[in-house]
Amino acid sequence: MLNIVINTFKEIVRNKFLYLIIAFWIVFIFFSIFLWKLSIWDDEKIIVDFWIAMIEIFGLVGVIFIWSQLLFKEIDWKTIFLILSKPIKRYEFILWKFLWFSLVVFIMVLVQSLIYISILFFNSIEITSLILISLFFILLKLLILIWLVIFLSTFISTILTIIISILVYFIWHMYSLILDHVNKIWNEVVIFISKIIQIIIPPFEALNTKDYIWSMVSFDFNYIIFNSFYSIFYLFITLALASIIFNKKTFEN
Repeated sequence: MLNIVINTFKEIVRNKFLYLIIAFWIVFIFFSIFLWKLSIWDDEKIIVDFWIAMIEIFGLVGVIFIWSQLLFKEIDWKTIFLILSKPIKRYEFILWKFLWFSLVVFIMVLVQSLIYISILFFNSIEITSLILISLFFILLKLLILIWLVIFLSTFISTILTIIISILVYFIWHMYSLILDHVNKIWNEVVIFISKIIQIIIPPFEALNTKDYIWSMVSFDFNYIIFNSFYSIFYLFITLALASIIFNKKTFEN
């Protein structure tokens, strides 16, 4: 287990995308400060919307462009043969990879969130429950995305994994709009299939509460609990599928 943790840490540290993300994040901090000074619009709205959007975007870029390469680098550098030759099951290899990278993502989101909340506090902006819920849901979306990338990277190339993950992320954020257009067709078979797809796809749209921060919409406790547990359930399902595929995967030494 320790070898997996060490190798994963080394791969993340060596990845140039991580430093590129950090560099862009620092640039955007200064850009956001500059934007607030020049803005003629509501400063509070810009601060709240801009920062929370940046937390999600940088998390999205980090997960897709860093994680999608980890498994392939293990294979290219032949380190996977050394790891799998030890008394460790393949599902444990996948699980520990996920847990370690999830910890990295959690720390990234936590640090950004603390800075974000501090900025709100020092600008005397109300830190509403919906802001905190949105930050938590962003973390859940990124964890689901990690598993989606793991699942895809077990049987397709890095480029395809990146492309499909980005498409899934953005398309499933607006699935209700797609569903509305499908319902206008009045074809029972098509409507039934679209509802089945809605069940099996990642619940990104349901977790996208940040778009409602400035609206009068409220989310009760049951909504938060249901979508949290549904997200965790989705993680377990994706884990099982990724483990099954990875267990049957053959590697050429």
